[in-house]
Amino acid sequence: MTEIVEELTVNYEEDNVLLVKELDKHVLTKGAWATVMFLYQDFDRRKEDYGPTKIGIRRYQKRDGAYVYRSKFNISSLDQARKVVEALNKWIKEES
Repeated sequence: MTEIVEELTVNYEEDNVLLVKELDKHVLTKGAWATVMFLYQDFDRRKEDYGPTKIGIRRYQKRDGAYVYRSKFNISSLDQARKVVEALNKWIKEES
């Protein structure tokens, strides 16, 4: 694990194949608990290509000076992401 939140990644390699490819990330919160949103793709071994773009929100806890992965929520499609954005925008408007 890393000591710096900006260095956290979802990239995952196995047998010299990048199975999870990080495309982008946005740090939402820092501190004892960090929340990071990742844009990524999973590798499809059957097609030998990367699948659709996905979004994941992950929580990390800083323990003994290093961030440790604790939980995640995956948004499995861009359509689902649009629905999340619509709901958030509605709630934010109602609060304003």
